[in-house]
Amino acid sequence: MNDKVPRGMGRNILLLGVVSFLNDFSSEMIMPILPFFIADLGGGDVSLGLIGGARDAIASLLKVPCGYWSDRSGKRKIFATAGYASSAVFKLLLAFSAAWQHVLIFAGLERMGKGIRTAARDAIISESMPNARGKGFGIHRSMDTAGAILGSVVAFLLFFVWEFSFRSIIVAASILALFSLVPLQFVKDKPRAPQSSSLRISLSALPARLRGFVLVAGVFSLADFSFMFFIMRSRDYFAVHFPGKLAGGLPILLYVLFNIFYAVFAVPFGVLSDSIGRRRVLAAGYALFALMSLGFAFFNSLPAFIVLFALYGVVRALIDGNQRAFVSDLSPADVRATALGTYHTVTGLAALPASLIAGLLRTIAPEATFIYGGVVAAIAVGLFVGFGRRAEQ
Repeated sequence: MNDKVPRGMGRNILLLGVVSFLNDFSSEMIMPILPFFIADLGGGDVSLGLIGGARDAIASLLKVPCGYWSDRSGKRKIFATAGYASSAVFKLLLAFSAAWQHVLIFAGLERMGKGIRTAARDAIISESMPNARGKGFGIHRSMDTAGAILGSVVAFLLFFVWEFSFRSIIVAASILALFSLVPLQFVKDKPRAPQSSSLRISLSALPARLRGFVLVAGVFSLADFSFMFFIMRSRDYFAVHFPGKLAGGLPILLYVLFNIFYAVFAVPFGVLSDSIGRRRVLAAGYALFALMSLGFAFFNSLPAFIVLFALYGVVRALIDGNQRAFVSDLSPADVRATALGTYHTVTGLAALPASLIAGLLRTIAPEATFIYGGVVAAIAVGLFVGFGRRAEQ
């Protein structure tokens, strides 16, 4: 991939991409039906917000200590393996939920695996392509999202065509998740000396430029509420205009469309950020999110949802991998996993109030949820323009 990448390291990107492909194939069989499953178990708008926010927040609580332990031990692969394995187990338990409170517990614990694996896995990616991190993260996110496309397509087929129950779909997904552990065993864990640094969980421990970006990303995360609200926004419309199975099937197809656009643009936007700078690409992503969110607030039709879900995929392609690459650029090599863990913790913890606020606003008016998202994202753009320039100087 790059003649300056150590032998075996470029292969890591592809292997981790296959792992994420299989894991997201599994996860995205569950994700588009999860809000419907919660509703069937008696959960309302606030429950959606609580579950959606808690999933990210619970994962985030483990990202700093696991990133630190990865740096301290000099090992990456063991954390990735433990994280993917625990996610598979709790996906299976999720299928046996009898109330929305059970979903809260098991969905949260399933994301615990993400907290264990993410910082160490991202460090492997960063260290495997040190001269083209945007491309490396873009390749990984593209394969990740390709699995998501296939998973959401299969979810649609199982739900709409073959009329599987939500529980049966979740069980099938949990079995598939176990297969993601196979390619992970062939990932090469680059030898590194254990670090003697202490656990640093405060922003003050980060370099000033990185601290500024993490604060901006945290503000944006307050706008970036759970995807379940986008799905439910479209389902509200379809329940009136396309009653019956289509009311549940069409939102899943829109979720497929979202993932297609995400997969198509993930690598190009990663490469673009390598050439013109992460700050420009991320600022564009934050601004487009604000416009897209306002679009969900004020436009309510099938053609509008097709455009908006496609834009949602473009936004995720602009932001997700490039935020991680930017953190890697700004962090010292000996504490890179700790820095990535700190970034994930700040943004993950912000997701809980973001989704709770979204759920509370939805009880007032569905449009209010998306107006909130658009306004807060616009504030993040202003902050990024204000002192984001210093991060690239």
